Amino acid sequence: MQPSAPRFDERLTAPRSWWFIAFGVGIACALMLLPLGTLPLLAGLAGGTVAAALVVSAYGSARIRVVAGALVAGDARIPLSALGEPEVLDAEEARAWRTHKADARAFMLLRGYVETAVRVEVTDPDDPTPYVYLSTRNPQGLAAALSTVPTA
Repeated sequence: MQPSAPRFDERLTAPRSWWFIAFGVGIACALMLLPLGTLPLLAGLAGGTVAAALVVSAYGSARIRVVAGALVAGDARIPLSALGEPEVLDAEEARAWRTHKADARAFMLLRGYVETAVRVEVTDPDDPTPYVYLSTRNPQGLAAALSTVPTA
């Protein structure tokens, strides 16, 4: 395996139902413009659908990758040497860690439509972030990718 090949790569895409909701937003925009005539109605349908689809696409474009000695989650890039042992969270435990057990200082890449997650302690003493919380559909795969990193 090449050193730059990702050990883990996941895109947290939005569920299919959200795309139907985006179309529903377009219909709502069209209905608001119905009294103004056919052309504004069609413009509202197209514009509202495109705008809502862009929002859904942007929200669902978050990626989690383990590549080149780093965990890349969304905009964050964390060296694997600064991370402790990963903890796989089932649906119930993941809900607890994103609600009453959550720490405001933690880095959280969470998506409410993904039930499972991985939590990794940050071991760097200079970093005030206590842990990283990552929603993932494949928590065992992510934990394995984080655990099987060769030490330098």
